[in-house]
Amino acid sequence: MGTYSDFYRRSVDDAENFWAEQARLIDWQTPPQQILDASRPPFARWFVGGTTNLCHNAVDRHLAERSDQAALICVSTETGQERSYSFRELHAEVQRTAASLLALGAKRGDRVLIYMPMIAEATFAMLACARIGAVHCVVFGGFASGSLASRIEDAAPTVVVSADAGSRGGKVMAYKPLLDEAIRLSKHKPAAVLLADRGLAPMELVPGRDHLMRDLAAQHRDTVVPCVWLESTEISYTIYTSGTTGKPKGVQRDTGGYAVALAASIPHIFGGRAGETFFCTSDIGWVVGHSYIVYGPLIAGMATLLYEGLPTQGLDRQPDGGIWWRLVEKYKVSVMFSAPTAVRVLKKQDPALLRKYDLSSLRALFLAGEPLDEPTGRWIAEGLGVPVIDNYWQTESGWPIISIANGVETQASKFGSPGLPLYGWRVKILHESTGEELTEPGQKGVVAIEGPTPPGFMQTVWRDDVRFVDTYWKSIPDRMVYSTFDWGIRDADGYFYILGRTDDVINVAGHRLGTREIEEVISGHPKVAEVAVVGVADALKGQVAVAFAVTRDGQGSAALEGDIMKRVADQLGALARPARVHFVGALPKTRSGKLLRRAIQAVCEGRDPGDLTTIDDPTSLRKIQQLIAA
Repeated sequence: MGTYSDFYRRSVDDAENFWAEQARLIDWQTPPQQILDASRPPFARWFVGGTTNLCHNAVDRHLAERSDQAALICVSTETGQERSYSFRELHAEVQRTAASLLALGAKRGDRVLIYMPMIAEATFAMLACARIGAVHCVVFGGFASGSLASRIEDAAPTVVVSADAGSRGGKVMAYKPLLDEAIRLSKHKPAAVLLADRGLAPMELVPGRDHLMRDLAAQHRDTVVPCVWLESTEISYTIYTSGTTGKPKGVQRDTGGYAVALAASIPHIFGGRAGETFFCTSDIGWVVGHSYIVYGPLIAGMATLLYEGLPTQGLDRQPDGGIWWRLVEKYKVSVMFSAPTAVRVLKKQDPALLRKYDLSSLRALFLAGEPLDEPTGRWIAEGLGVPVIDNYWQTESGWPIISIANGVETQASKFGSPGLPLYGWRVKILHESTGEELTEPGQKGVVAIEGPTPPGFMQTVWRDDVRFVDTYWKSIPDRMVYSTFDWGIRDADGYFYILGRTDDVINVAGHRLGTREIEEVISGHPKVAEVAVVGVADALKGQVAVAFAVTRDGQGSAALEGDIMKRVADQLGALARPARVHFVGALPKTRSGKLLRRAIQAVCEGRDPGDLTTIDDPTSLRKIQQLIAA
């Protein structure tokens, strides 16, 4: 295939021919008539005139060669259940769900909101929407009623698909009452609700509106539902991401461009092959779950492992820090995708668990969601004995922007860096005030992307083109470029380092410091397991850094605080030294593992921490409040 630099250069200098080749990785009912239409920047339309279907590419096209191969492996350590579906069985289940949705009035172009735990039925529902041309909008299971209501109102779904309950750490969370309240609060009222009954929580059904999945599936047991061939540029789904205002921001994705982007990413980036198993530990409520639990692996003809439970919980619902590695051995996982936060949790477990299971099938562990600190990266790489590959992307991008494409050419990873710009992405470091490109190694600026953006990137904000342009493409002066809102630097070899959000910068006595840089130094202390650093308002200096650290042994002391402060001062200078290092038992995070730094900062400054519906453990923030008050 040649060198990666040649591959990359062709992808940006000869984009249309490059992506025309990648488009052969999927099935088209009608071939594209125009590879790229970039006539209306910043909107890029890919594979114009082509018709395809995501469900056909994920399921139907594999029936001829691998109908009996495992396609969907469902493991729940919350219920102690394990079930595998072959491509043939998945095809049948998806058709039953598709027939159920059609019977409830959903059709091409209609929205179907999915609010579900990590169970097989959630995957059936997503693929069924793709099959009939409906636009799915997956909302993370367990979102509070107010947040769910705003998404129902914005998406205006014909049907909502949900379940009686989810479970986390053995604690059952009833979804149905949350959903009922959300529908009551929403101005939009869906015509029908389709429910999976797991037997975890009682449900009251609303006559005429609510229907049980098993009842409709039984009615449509043998119904044949053909795939609806969609224009490449038709919407496949919307997914909500955080915004600077309270109004939900629906990232809108196309069909053909997304299918091609995922199909290309499996061999080029992840090194996956048909017949193997892909294990992504994310959630279908997040973009990583859309791309690399559901669509990506299945399009590639791989089995995908859907996991419900904690990384330290066995199938017998007892503590087991080796459960993921047991699943890697059992299902011969070749590619695993997780998050640095999960690895930090595992870091507290017995290291012998990494050597207890046969992990010979595993070729690489990919991590994303937040920057990977070097101590965590080294620990897991040495423990597993396989490459640990960081990758950087966003809900908006749909697939990785920066990583190492070992499927094209084997290249070295560098701890602390997600890697090099991936094919198709024109990634720049720009000065935030002047828009000037910063080309010297080590110069810090905003990570930005020049258009036209590659296939798979968001089309727009759902029903709001103006917001799409104003939010993402107009924040850098005199340049129409996409801002990631992340700070970054590039080294002499072209490797990028992400230094945190542009709004995570603190200004200490006129000096700009990235909290990410301070966290990196503190997390390297042998006694620190995890850390969050926030900027807190200070009458003298404008802001000061305050650190919240979780220690390995659960013990903190004045001596350790002094040691950490000295470490930061020695490595980054006295200005970066935290005003305080508080020791806590846990850091507040979302259920997907992202640290809630803004909420911590608000608490430190005596402000309202805002919407905490995504927080995994509310007591962690309350304890910080008590600590600050004391």
